[in-house]
Amino acid sequence: QVQLVESGGGLVQAGGSLRLSCVASGTITGINEMAWYRQTPGKERELVAVLTNTGVPDYGDSVKGRFTISRDDAKKSVYLQMNSLKPEDTSVYYCNALVSLDLVGTTWHGWGQGTQVTVSS
Repeated sequence: QVQLVESGGGLVQAGGSLRLSCVASGTITGINEMAWYRQTPGKERELVAVLTNTGVPDYGDSVKGRFTISRDDAKKSVYLQMNSLKPEDTSVYYCNALVSLDLVGTTWHGWGQGTQVTVSS
């Protein structure tokens, strides 16, 4: 099946930057959509950024202008460049992907295990 593995999380001071990466593995014939979500304890998982095959990214309101999502389909990867980080960005960040598994329309939609981002004030 498909696995998503995130990396790049860690501890950073407010105003700093981090770059998250997510690599998909498995028998994938195409990538339809890749996204980043985040979730803090007691809160619902929220969309951070998504990049579909239109090539036009969409961002959650709280990260617009600070975060940038990008994809490298050849590497089956999605990235999240996070700048001007704030303490309220502290969360577990999850990669989400919708990929094609064959040429007849079989798809897989799932999550990575998450990576912790902590922003200190």
